Amino acid sequence: MKALITGSGGLIGSACARLLSGADWEVVGIDNNMRQQFFGPRGSIAPTVRFLQESFVGYRHRGLDVRDREAIRELIKQERPDFIIHAAAQPSHDRAASVPYEDFDVNAVGTLNLLVAARDFCRATPFCFISTNKVYGDRPNSLPLVEQPTRYDYADGRDGVDESMSIDACLHSVFGASKVAADVMCQEFGRYFQMPVGVFRAGCMTGPQHAAVQLHGYLAYIIDCAVAWREYTIFGYKGKQVRDQIHCDDVARLLMEFFRAPKCGEVYNLGGGRQNSISILETVEMLDGMGLRLQHRYDPENRVGDHICYISDLSKLRTHFPNWEIKHSLNQIITEIADSRLKARTGGAEAVAAD
Repeated sequence: MKALITGSGGLIGSACARLLSGADWEVVGIDNNMRQQFFGPRGSIAPTVRFLQESFVGYRHRGLDVRDREAIRELIKQERPDFIIHAAAQPSHDRAASVPYEDFDVNAVGTLNLLVAARDFCRATPFCFISTNKVYGDRPNSLPLVEQPTRYDYADGRDGVDESMSIDACLHSVFGASKVAADVMCQEFGRYFQMPVGVFRAGCMTGPQHAAVQLHGYLAYIIDCAVAWREYTIFGYKGKQVRDQIHCDDVARLLMEFFRAPKCGEVYNLGGGRQNSISILETVEMLDGMGLRLQHRYDPENRVGDHICYISDLSKLRTHFPNWEIKHSLNQIITEIADSRLKARTGGAEAVAAD
């Protein structure tokens, strides 16, 4: 079996590459390290790519750009993969405003390039697209909320946000808008051409391999700051804004469930759910309990379009893929990331090679 994974040096792409390569799949990874261009040296995925190349015989890397339409067409025509995982993106909500052309070309046009090539050369191949909860814009902020001592929560007792939430008439950010374009196009190819395309609207995905930076990857970045004694800035909402966290390996296992039981144009909200939800204040408190005291300052101005409280309702996922479950608890996720950072900082032999 052969898989094509875009963004194979990133968090989700590399998790999928590890899972599939470890199961004796042939994996063709596509990544041209645009993260370094977007985020600087700390965002580089080069170490992750080296790890994949050195660890798995079945992994082949191509430094292609998803914006290169002809190169993508030729690659898919030659490889005819049995599974496509599209995880390549300009991933930063904040960074997009300063690079709008690059953001749209990577997120929207790159996705279209892959969809058309898949339609033309391997239409029956399951195709997973990693979308984002930012397609809902700031619509989740219109839900009635209650302020608690350390977090905001839904006043009506709902478990989380489900897929029925509208994506229209709200503030998205440039990033959110480019991902909406890609998200809707994936749905359209799934329904119009009856292709097995799944759209996964992810919240906060993370793990020890996360090359987090200030403008992307909140949980890993806040742990990075605590380990390195760097000051962390909390932007608005009293630090009570909530996100649900999901480990990259749990995401990779879910995508395999879609491969086994694909659907045409279905949309799924993907995150850690209520059990893995946490606010910034609660994160600071948890790190302090681990002996990692975070230096932080508060800026009362929130990020544009930022969610006050976002927890994924996983009901649809669990109904469609009953064999899937979240295996990494919030405590396990934070402990894994912290341990990897501490080992890397001290030069430990067991430091995660992909960090």
